[in-house]
Amino acid sequence: MDTTLIERTIPSSGERLPVLGLGTFGAFDVSPRSSAADALQDVIDLFGRSGGRVVDSSPMYGEAESVVGLLRAARRTASAGQAVGAGAVATDPMFVATKVWTQGAREGIAQMERSMQRLRAPRIDLMQVHNLVDVDTHLDTLDAWKQEGRIRYIGITHYHGGAFAALEKVMRTRPIDFVQFNYHALDREAEQRLLPAAADTGTAVLVNRPLGQGELVRRTRGRPLPAWATRAGYRSWAQLALAFVIAHPAVTCVIPATGDAAHLADNFDAACITADRPAPDASLARRIAQAIAAA
Repeated sequence: MDTTLIERTIPSSGERLPVLGLGTFGAFDVSPRSSAADALQDVIDLFGRSGGRVVDSSPMYGEAESVVGLLRAARRTASAGQAVGAGAVATDPMFVATKVWTQGAREGIAQMERSMQRLRAPRIDLMQVHNLVDVDTHLDTLDAWKQEGRIRYIGITHYHGGAFAALEKVMRTRPIDFVQFNYHALDREAEQRLLPAAADTGTAVLVNRPLGQGELVRRTRGRPLPAWATRAGYRSWAQLALAFVIAHPAVTCVIPATGDAAHLADNFDAACITADRPAPDASLARRIAQAIAAA
């Protein structure tokens, strides 16, 4: 069956991104030169083959940046070898997103430069102020870096609804390209003001914790899928949870973290449309939310 990965547009530029990305919190915090890191190469390779682009990390995530950089370099080298044989030019389509998470301009610059080294990226696609730490200071630096071409996009992040008012204030007062926050079928506070604010201000949205850090999976474990979900082509509760997030038109990309290739494949299936399964919409989102709440 032919499938098409859903894409969304970054409002500030018109660039299109696949709606499913890859988070690295926890799953990629392993020793860079280890069997665990080797196993993650399969995940990164599958991610690329499936059309994925956005990989989100942070200096807060232990070794995750270094592991992403190592695996990215290995994939780029392998692609270059294939391209030479085919007489083509190898490209690296990965959209690298990371964060600054410290106090002070000098410390922020040093941390971001370390991140670039770890990620093996001379230019970062998206640099975000993590959890709004010293946000105004770092945004001043990022404005300059964007003008210099060291980064392509500027963002802000948080993981808790208590910070939504502060996120909205920054979105409405500074030139922000991306905002990242938590949103899922049992945590819908973002629908009240933050998602509408993103639409109003033309801010791209990355959604973290779309499975509630496993809460939605634990809640539905062992429960049969609703018949309507099976008829619609969904094969797991995790797929339904992701479809709920993707259904909101203000969401640009959802970034579930996983180090499991089978889970990643399942996630990608949820982000695709087929001849029999259109893109999720508000009506489907309501049914999904009701089903998960009742599980």
